[in-house]
Amino acid sequence: MTASAALLKESVVGDVEPLADRIGAVARRELTPIALEIDEGTIYPDRALRHLGDAGAWSAHADLRDTIAGISVIGETCGSTAFMAWCQNTLVWYILNSENAVLKAKYLSAAASGRTLGGTGLSNPMKSFFGIEKLKLKGKRTEGGYIIRGALPWVSNLGPGHLFGTIFEIEETGEKVMFIADCADENLSLTSCKPFLAMDGTGTYAVQFRDTFIPDDHVLAAPAMPFVKKIRAGFILMQMGMAHGLLRDCVAIMESVKPSLAHVNCFLPQQPEDFAGMLAKMEAETMMLAATPYETGNDYWRAVVDLRLRAGDAAVAAAHAAMLHCGARGYLKSHRAQRRLREAYFVAIVTPATKQLRKMLADNAREQQGGNAH
Repeated sequence: MTASAALLKESVVGDVEPLADRIGAVARRELTPIALEIDEGTIYPDRALRHLGDAGAWSAHADLRDTIAGISVIGETCGSTAFMAWCQNTLVWYILNSENAVLKAKYLSAAASGRTLGGTGLSNPMKSFFGIEKLKLKGKRTEGGYIIRGALPWVSNLGPGHLFGTIFEIEETGEKVMFIADCADENLSLTSCKPFLAMDGTGTYAVQFRDTFIPDDHVLAAPAMPFVKKIRAGFILMQMGMAHGLLRDCVAIMESVKPSLAHVNCFLPQQPEDFAGMLAKMEAETMMLAATPYETGNDYWRAVVDLRLRAGDAAVAAAHAAMLHCGARGYLKSHRAQRRLREAYFVAIVTPATKQLRKMLADNAREQQGGNAH
């Protein structure tokens, strides 16, 4: 365990109540009354996010399994906030794993406690690494740092004074640099996105860099690619918490209508017991992989990508089944079954999306075959 991880762990060791229970209690108390408003975009739940930080939700990275369990219990109540929880935890994950001591001293405690909120701008870079998009941010070296220009179309869990991590390419050399951006910078602008199908209260903005100066003490890693390989499994595995929470609530929705609809729901091909078994298996796989998030073997990486692919498929299937089990009552705007269906599609399309995960597995298989041929 690194010294930084040990410092984070100090905030959760010694408490009688399990961390996930503390986080779940805050989530149910603070998010249940406003989940619909978060979904509709009338509320960005920064107050709840800070209270979740007080409960230790953003400081459990000494053991990534605790982080995932925390996101999962948040996701049982609100998929939007589970996504923001992933954003916040990913920001902490970046800072924690950086070798930039000045950056860590400046931001790690603030982000891990929730005093400073933020997210991740790796959607475009992740797609660029696999040939889906071109990298949108470019930069030039200058005294004491870099000058960045370009735009990212969607970055979430942002607001005034928030932080996020992303990557730019040095124009002269093509080298990639990963850094922390500060939304308070006057040369960085946030523009609201068009309304989404769901999850509009997630603080999602288009971000424009206009010759923005990034000092050296904001650099997470240069070159970025070895760092990306270090943090990529954790980046993906933490998304499993979003799927787990949604699956668990979809099972609960199906169980809740049994007293009145079991006599006809029994004819549906998928039952809550099927998804409960699927969830238990998926959670066990997740926790096994999350025990060693820095593992570098190709078999491990393929297992992470394959698990994440199955999570997106399972989320959509479970939410679809929950809608069918509820029938007309689930079709009401006020019912959480239809919200869960819309949230489930997000689990399947958030980077890395289902199609990207499939491409990643196919590309990896070709690379391994090519390597074996030589």
